[in-house]
Amino acid sequence: MLTVSFQKGGKKCPACTKSVYANEEVLSAGKSWHKACFRCSACGSTLDSTTVSDHDGKLFCRRCYGKNYGIGGYGFGQGAGVLSTDGAVKVARQGSPAESSEPKFGGAPKCPRCGKSVYMAEKMLGAGQTWHKGCFSCINCRKHLDSTTVADKDGQIYCRACYGREFGPKGVGFGVGGGTLQT
Repeated sequence: MLTVSFQKGGKKCPACTKSVYANEEVLSAGKSWHKACFRCSACGSTLDSTTVSDHDGKLFCRRCYGKNYGIGGYGFGQGAGVLSTDGAVKVARQGSPAESSEPKFGGAPKCPRCGKSVYMAEKMLGAGQTWHKGCFSCINCRKHLDSTTVADKDGQIYCRACYGREFGPKGVGFGVGGGTLQT
């Protein structure tokens, strides 16, 4: 007769304190969690690696984390009055997320069009920045672009036709007026 002994212990889920096995393990905040326990401690919504934030060992979705621990005051969803930061807040650069393509949460660069993280599978390069494939389109006509059809100016990307209309030569012989050169 074969006897199998299971050793109790190993990794424990911080939410339910039961053992976590490899097939159900999610790593976050330096701990192992069950997939079913990997939820926001405030609203209970299911989390993934792009939506999780932790505070004092508890997991939060971005919305609940911002509501509970983010900056508050007028313009930050908490009514009129003086900006309350509950302590010092460092602001390295002002502006919208679309103005910055520096790495943020998770180390992935941000798309200048939508401000969300760009991962390797959806990465397009243009105008010295990293874009999502879906966001890699002409700023004027929204035509989808690729590396052979992109033209850039001042951090924005254009299709060749819109770039020519906006920044190309103008005047007689260049498509304007009665004496246009036609081929």
